[in-house]
Amino acid sequence: MARFSKRRGSHLWILVIVIFIIAFAINTVLGSRYSTSETKFGVTFSPKFARYLKLDWQRTYVQILDGLKVKDLRIPTYWDILEPQPDQFDFMETDYMLDEAGKRQARIIVVVGAKQPRWPECHIPVWAKKLTVTERKEKLLQFIGKVVKRYKDHPAVRAWQIENEPLLSFGEGCDNPDTGLLKKEVELVRSLSNKTIIMTDSGELGFWATSMSLSDVFGTTLYRQVNDKFLGYVTYPLPPYFYMIKSNLVRSIFARGNKKTIVVEFQAEPWLADGIFVPAKQQSEHFTKMNFERNINFAKKTGFDEIYLWGIEWWYFMDKQGYPEYLEFAKTLFR
Repeated sequence: MARFSKRRGSHLWILVIVIFIIAFAINTVLGSRYSTSETKFGVTFSPKFARYLKLDWQRTYVQILDGLKVKDLRIPTYWDILEPQPDQFDFMETDYMLDEAGKRQARIIVVVGAKQPRWPECHIPVWAKKLTVTERKEKLLQFIGKVVKRYKDHPAVRAWQIENEPLLSFGEGCDNPDTGLLKKEVELVRSLSNKTIIMTDSGELGFWATSMSLSDVFGTTLYRQVNDKFLGYVTYPLPPYFYMIKSNLVRSIFARGNKKTIVVEFQAEPWLADGIFVPAKQQSEHFTKMNFERNINFAKKTGFDEIYLWGIEWWYFMDKQGYPEYLEFAKTLFR
């Protein structure tokens, strides 16, 4: 098994290098020819992050549905919020979001698992952190089963995303990545629901093979401007078609049963250094309206027809801080 893993890892590194070279060649020759106006944009919405920004999360959510007319959303089911004490559940947040979406015929990807969108990535209840790793895994599976059983017949639910970048070692208080546990989670959800299963990985740092092979639809994250502790703010030097070429190659070699790749998390807010929240003016300098527009143009050139934007809570926060340009530009994307 160890020998297989090492060989597979070498093959994947070679694959990434080949993809990088081919992507640059294609981008140079074809340029913007692949830009499409048919891209469907959705958003990820986190009530927890909205509260952190001191927004009324329910009001903001309704504004997203009625004001922006968003029809495709990805929402979390935070373990620490939904099961704050062992076997004591509070589904108010998720009930509200799904019911409001259902009233408007919106389509929802529900994220299940311990690792979810937004920092600290692993949203594990305090009581579960005190358990052994084995005990925590069992309680996690029970929690996932509870969520899926509750919402499997909800008309607004179009798909389940199992964990969020589960094989990327990033986050606070996370257990080590566990492929065996992921397989159990997938098997559990498949046994309870026939809806689409999505798994995700980092667009720039992930190999994709495992997540793609376990899922019906694969979701890549895609970031443009990040903060490096040595270089400061940098832009990834990757052309748009890098991600599509990587998707096609990985699928053809490792995951022929996977049907499609979507961009499940596309940067539309600033990457704050060390997660430190700075004044709105400084944030507007880190991520300008021009950055937003350029990122959207980049997104349209990737060739993917379904892209979920990351930062909608931030647009509403900035609007309240006197920077309405982000929200105004977003309005042009959902009409």
